[in-house]
Amino acid sequence: MTKQIVLLGTALALLATATRAPGQFISRDPGVREGVSAGGMLEGLTHIQQEVFRAGLEDFGEEDGILSGLGPRFNLDSCAGCHAQPAIGGTSPRVNPQVAVATANDARNVVPSFIKLDGPVREARFKYNADGSRDGGVHALFVISGRKDRDGGDATGCTITQENFEAQVARQNVIFRIPTPVFGLGLIEAIPDYVIVANQRATASTRSALGVRGRPNFTLPTPNPNRNGNDGTIARFGWKAQNKSLLLFAGEAYNVEQGISNELFPHERAEEANCQFAWAPNDTTNMDGATAADMLSGIQKFTFFMKFLAPPEPAGLTESAKRGKGLFSSTGCAACHTPTLMTGPSEVAALNKKPVNLYSDLMLHAMGPGLADDILQGNAAGDEFRTSPLWGLGQRIFFLHDGRTSDLKEAILAHRSAGTSRFPASEANQVIARYLDLSEGDKQHLLNFLRSL
Repeated sequence: MTKQIVLLGTALALLATATRAPGQFISRDPGVREGVSAGGMLEGLTHIQQEVFRAGLEDFGEEDGILSGLGPRFNLDSCAGCHAQPAIGGTSPRVNPQVAVATANDARNVVPSFIKLDGPVREARFKYNADGSRDGGVHALFVISGRKDRDGGDATGCTITQENFEAQVARQNVIFRIPTPVFGLGLIEAIPDYVIVANQRATASTRSALGVRGRPNFTLPTPNPNRNGNDGTIARFGWKAQNKSLLLFAGEAYNVEQGISNELFPHERAEEANCQFAWAPNDTTNMDGATAADMLSGIQKFTFFMKFLAPPEPAGLTESAKRGKGLFSSTGCAACHTPTLMTGPSEVAALNKKPVNLYSDLMLHAMGPGLADDILQGNAAGDEFRTSPLWGLGQRIFFLHDGRTSDLKEAILAHRSAGTSRFPASEANQVIARYLDLSEGDKQHLLNFLRSL
């Protein structure tokens, strides 16, 4: 995969050089927008809702150690470390904290080759097991062996070792994921299934004309064969819309990324006896808490933090960005990146019947072999991804599921790829062809609009 990324970058650079006439204007990514326009709570929250939001924010930023259950295998020691740009709740920061945590407190981890100080926070998944059967799970980068925390946590007796990631890289068996922003997720959770399906039907003819299909991530064998296997509803969180709810999203991430077992995922991912230093599950509801917020478990606090976290604020539109907004629709980008969906009725006033300017249809789309990661999640195939919400894009540093580029133009072009015997052509091909047909000035207007989000 690393070789493919390098070749893609080289090809794009050569294309730009070959097509540039002397003195010709060439559109470019305006870059990360300055300032911070995200990280606050939703307007209209009650006093208690604000209290649990603040409790969640505090827990989200807390660094876990050995005595609170970190590990034995983990990717990072805090939620906020992954979700830091441009504010807590965002995505991968400019300086990757995974490099420092690898050897923090005398830990003896080696930093894998695909983790860079100036690169994105990444998790690694293996596509296949050694016997050829499918894997697809997250393989934590680091172990606690040898670590001694300042609070008395001592894992010098733990003897587990890191997996051989370089062997997996050599086999081209490892793929990467970067953190998704959690801004505005309560609004996304409050969008009813019928709104997603109605949008799918209303845009069917437009999408069909562009070769765009798309489907919600369902998983029941019904006339709609992609419904969620337990209750038949639409899942919507994660790169492949693999998680149904914010609580599930929080519980899984706590266990997978930090190794913190909890009431949703009560068992340790690595159960070596000499590496257990906290009760399992590590995180539980505190029945003796003095306040409602004190009683909540960590994953409940994370859930309320995400539920009540406001969406990012867009910048004011310049004349160029206004033209770009029109081009966003006319080129067909909005066929997948639906500008606005509506929440349904909610007992939380801040979530009740609100417009959600997320720029996503929350459906899965086949993105072609160029983006395919060959990982199956729920009923999402190896080339399918949920349409990423674009709100907040103006302040993101890294793009695409694996963080392969920081250049918005490269990210756009990566949506185009021809079919192979393994994966069909990308659904976005006609849309990208329309983008490429734009003048360089119009491309710049479109890029300026995207960076205003």
